[in-house]
Amino acid sequence: MSLEVRGIEVWRGRGRTLGPMDLMLQPGEVLAVVGPNGAGKSTLLSAMSGELRCSTGEVLLDGTPLLHWKPRERAMRLGVLPQESSLGFGFTALEVALLGRSPHASRAEGSADLAAAVAALDATDTRHLASRSYLTLSGGERQRVQLSRVLAQLSEPLASGHRYLLLDEPTASLDLAHQHLVLEAAARFALAGGAVLAVLHDLNLAARYAHRMAVLAEGRVVELGTPAQVLSPELVARVFGLRVQVVEWPGSPGPLVIPEGRAPLTP
Repeated sequence: MSLEVRGIEVWRGRGRTLGPMDLMLQPGEVLAVVGPNGAGKSTLLSAMSGELRCSTGEVLLDGTPLLHWKPRERAMRLGVLPQESSLGFGFTALEVALLGRSPHASRAEGSADLAAAVAALDATDTRHLASRSYLTLSGGERQRVQLSRVLAQLSEPLASGHRYLLLDEPTASLDLAHQHLVLEAAARFALAGGAVLAVLHDLNLAARYAHRMAVLAEGRVVELGTPAQVLSPELVARVFGLRVQVVEWPGSPGPLVIPEGRAPLTP
């Protein structure tokens, strides 16, 4: 069981923006997708979520093509946090979290839905915002409330199959402490048997929380493996144009990347 992309390509006009690509997200892991701007990270996530149709290839959710799933059944298995979430209504933070319970509700909102929403707010340190209008929140607070919505959506283990959480730059608008809080929540979701794919820009955050890293460049995976296997000064210089040291740090689960200065990009 997995969320798998098999031979996918995405074309815009006459240009290929992604692929060909094969990639598998497995239950119990956090997979960090990293790469320079324009590498295809968000395009990959959009393809894996079903938001973007692939020109060739297919996306398989637990062995079944993604497009063959009924929307409600897919939503109970696959949750997505985009880079930006627009909401023009003055819902409270709690009401936004409760929106994530929609796939589960064949009846009126109940105590189980409320408990799941409150637990999700706790996981993102936003319970104190429960009665606040979403429109009055800061960008970072909105992002964490939206993550609560997705966590509430995927809060219940399934009788069969697995749950997959796709995060597109979930730490971009957050302060340092909340960057770690969000990724700790993702790690707990994976520990409970879910699977997480997170698009990240910070290599050190990726190295700390990811079980595996996929490095993208020009729409393709150029390296895939554990952070220790993937992160090297040569790769960072080649892909990101940055001279770095990569060192082991006591108590850190992954290597530490220390920037030294820009390096010329090499083909």
